Amino acid sequence: MGVGTEAQKYVWEGAIPLQIHLHESEITTLPSPPPALILAPRIGYLPLLVPLIKPYFSSTLPPGSDTVWFDYKGLPLKWYIPTGVLFDLLCIGPERPWNLTSDPVWILQVHFRGYPGDLLSPCEGEESVKWSFINSLKEAAYIINGNCKNVMNMSQPDQLELWRSFSNGNMEGNLRISSKLKLGAVGEESATKVISHHHQQSSSETDFAGPGRTGRIPVRLYIRSIEEDVDDLEDVPHIDSWDRISYLNRPVEMHKDEGKIFTLSDAIKTLLPECFEDEPSIDEEMSRIELEDGAKSPESTLSNKDPENLGSARGTEPSEIKLIRIQGIEPKWDIPFSWVVSNLMNPEYYLHICVCIRVAQDPDKIW
Repeated sequence: MGVGTEAQKYVWEGAIPLQIHLHESEITTLPSPPPALILAPRIGYLPLLVPLIKPYFSSTLPPGSDTVWFDYKGLPLKWYIPTGVLFDLLCIGPERPWNLTSDPVWILQVHFRGYPGDLLSPCEGEESVKWSFINSLKEAAYIINGNCKNVMNMSQPDQLELWRSFSNGNMEGNLRISSKLKLGAVGEESATKVISHHHQQSSSETDFAGPGRTGRIPVRLYIRSIEEDVDDLEDVPHIDSWDRISYLNRPVEMHKDEGKIFTLSDAIKTLLPECFEDEPSIDEEMSRIELEDGAKSPESTLSNKDPENLGSARGTEPSEIKLIRIQGIEPKWDIPFSWVVSNLMNPEYYLHICVCIRVAQDPDKIW
């Protein structure tokens, strides 16, 4: 109990090297303070770094109370998105620091004043992050089990230990407490199955949908839209507004057809069918053939779908997936989705997937 897989350990130990500068408008002394160098846990959140960062800059801050926030190249960073997800989403191509000969770190700015309340939801430090984490856990429990009773009924000591083990990077302690929630995705039951049966996954799926469970996997999908048709991710333009990113909660139902593995590709097709319009399923193709002789108006083919999502129906090219990244890696599309879920899911039981998509028109009209 509470052992975890080797891949889970890599996820928990994963960190982003940060070089954090105090914004020039808040520097009141000369010389300017040097930047803070921090290893930020991938599964953690930026506000949890404040106790480590503030000592670097406390002597130069202007008068006033702290309202801490971060930005990357002028873009305010959303505090409730895990640090690793922010990095994977905003540093897509060769700008990723370890691909450069200089600055082998992710360079951010920290602000202790002037919180942009019109762009970011309020954050009161660790307490806000804690309750955001717990609420996400409740949402995930509801998706997996159809209810969140186990999370709601957690004892105060267990809830406190769950948070402490997470914020301290204690995977074993966290899995020990979370296994009591019986969520079945990365808890005790499935972890045991994955450890003992991982070598058999080429022929069968690990069953995450135990008795009374929905068989659904909580997924948070982050879609970065680009209008340019780029062959090299180096040419992807920098994001200067969150309007270029869609943030969606879309559960994936695990389909286990006999003799067929449900892969990451299958999950992505479920999440983003708009990008696979040229690859109809067998059922869709049969339906098309059966209806081919009938007199149909063009609108009838869109009756069950939002026409705003179907670029190809208007004579434009469908959206194209340029990149999928989970926990900093770009997994092969044919990998069993059960392995991805069991090993790459975050501690609040959500699988965070970053996708870069080329859209045929203004992204506001696509998503």
